[in-house]
Amino acid sequence: MSGRSFEVGCTVRVSHTFDDLSAHVELDGDLPIHPGDQVRVHGQAINPPYGAVCVERRRATVTRATWFERTWTRLTGDLDCLTLFDFGFTEEP
Repeated sequence: MSGRSFEVGCTVRVSHTFDDLSAHVELDGDLPIHPGDQVRVHGQAINPPYGAVCVERRRATVTRATWFERTWTRLTGDLDCLTLFDFGFTEEP
């Protein structure tokens, strides 16, 4: 691990229900995560069956972004959002 990386405990919650399909990670100590930072949760994938919610304790590695990475992420983050849009053009009769 570099000086920019450290391990921390975390709680992982994966929901696979009719009302909620989500995965959330809460780091111990309520650490702030900034643009460009990376969080890698260790362990096997959590795949709950339909209708279930799984909560597990895990370890995570947090890697802090450099000043350049953080600035680049802030500058280009809004532009990346545009890739989510689907533009379609059709001819009207």
